[in-house]
Amino acid sequence: MSVDRVEVEEAASGGTAEAVATAAAALTYYPIAPGVRLNVRSGPGTSYPVVKVLAEGTKVPIFCQTPGTSVSGPYGTTNIWDNIGDSQFVSDAYVRTGSDGYVAAHCA
Repeated sequence: MSVDRVEVEEAASGGTAEAVATAAAALTYYPIAPGVRLNVRSGPGTSYPVVKVLAEGTKVPIFCQTPGTSVSGPYGTTNIWDNIGDSQFVSDAYVRTGSDGYVAAHCA
């Protein structure tokens, strides 16, 4: 899910601009590991193409999480992938969420 989808869903359900702003403000951004330029992939695994690279010091929203390829990184080994935008996934092994498990809803 992305902020754009939240806005569309809110608009479709008769939500107000204030409701959309509140939903966006409630979104938590998590830092990627220090010194890392992180590949963003089109799906939850290393076999998916890289769609962009995040700069060092970037913080990302996590709209939902899903299992995928197991990856080892600064924050351990995990098969959890974080959806940070439409068709944009990063391995949770590179995102400091403060948890070894899921911190967001499972992706549909």
